[in-house]
Amino acid sequence: MICEAVEDFAAALPAGRALLGLDLGTKTIGVALSDRLLSAATPLETVKRRKFSLDAARLLEITTAREVGGIVLGLPRNMDGSEGPRCQSTRAFARNLEKLTDLPIAFWDERLSTVAAERALLEADTTRKRRAEVIDNVAASYILQGILDRLSHMRAGR
Repeated sequence: MICEAVEDFAAALPAGRALLGLDLGTKTIGVALSDRLLSAATPLETVKRRKFSLDAARLLEITTAREVGGIVLGLPRNMDGSEGPRCQSTRAFARNLEKLTDLPIAFWDERLSTVAAERALLEADTTRKRRAEVIDNVAASYILQGILDRLSHMRAGR
């Protein structure tokens, strides 16, 4: 089930299950995982993209092994908030993934997540080679942390 509103996503989440965050690139998919309390996101791995069926199979393997309760996809909006071709391809990926899983799927605005990840890796004095290896899953953790923070504020407001 694809949830356009964060509130719908929150309502569809089972208690005590982690969330999976994805940063979809053309060559790789950055993957991050939350804790079961939905408070912290951690970079997990980078999946090299091949074809959808293989990519989806790997992601669903992770959701099963890690007992994931929902999936968050970074939505690469343009800086003015409009949606371009990359957003369309992310939405298409979500529609295809939705056919293979009952997990709720949400989108999170990922503008500047890669920039933030790059800055954090530079501050940590990471080598260029290592940055290239981990940038996607670190960006996925920024995306996932964004929605975790939003969910936390929603719970606090109740």
